[in-house]
Amino acid sequence: MPKRIIITGGSSGIGEALVRRFTADGWIVAFTCLTHEKEARALSAETGALCCVCDVRDEKSVGDALGYFMKLIHRPDGLINNAGIAQKRVLEEMPLTEWEDMMNVHLRGAFLWSRALLPALRETGGSILNISSIWGQTGASCEAGYSAAKAGLIGLTKALAKEAAPQVRVNAIAPGVIETPMLGGYSEAELEELRGRIPLDRLGKPGDVADAAAFLMSERASYITGQVLAVNGGLYC
Repeated sequence: MPKRIIITGGSSGIGEALVRRFTADGWIVAFTCLTHEKEARALSAETGALCCVCDVRDEKSVGDALGYFMKLIHRPDGLINNAGIAQKRVLEEMPLTEWEDMMNVHLRGAFLWSRALLPALRETGGSILNISSIWGQTGASCEAGYSAAKAGLIGLTKALAKEAAPQVRVNAIAPGVIETPMLGGYSEAELEELRGRIPLDRLGKPGDVADAAAFLMSERASYITGQVLAVNGGLYC
């Protein structure tokens, strides 16, 4: 019987790569989108993955999406909390609403989806994977809100791994500089400077993260929980 997974924020970038990888591996995939509904519908039609519009910040929206998915996939084996937004601004110029949005999308969203799915994942012996960031490990200038939210995901991962064991494994991936639309705020010079600091001498691809996710959600990682896997080309070791 194929395994079933829910992925938040699956319409572009790393999320799209996750949807493509898990469907290619034979999983039944359900994913959410919010701002790229047209692209999400096209991805759904191409891959056969189920798609639902969901605002991960909103408890009712999460409940509605979960109810829709559960009618179709019944018993999920995995959850990937990937939904995220980008931000590049010095802290003293950051409006409170922008800070709150950063925390709500990354942290509140992961909390709402994890809390909602934990009972079902305990039954199936499933896994949760949180997509954090290298900046959650090291911090990034002009990305204090993003760095803080991604660091919070690491804390959530480590705590929940202890709380949900032994039935549910919980891990995180901390991608480095990955070629996605989230890099839109960087200039070519900034990207080249970042590339020059990466020992493997290239920016990451969304598929690099999807490959790591496929491993962590598989039985090959059955003795791995509470870990943060860095997928960053050696930029931070």
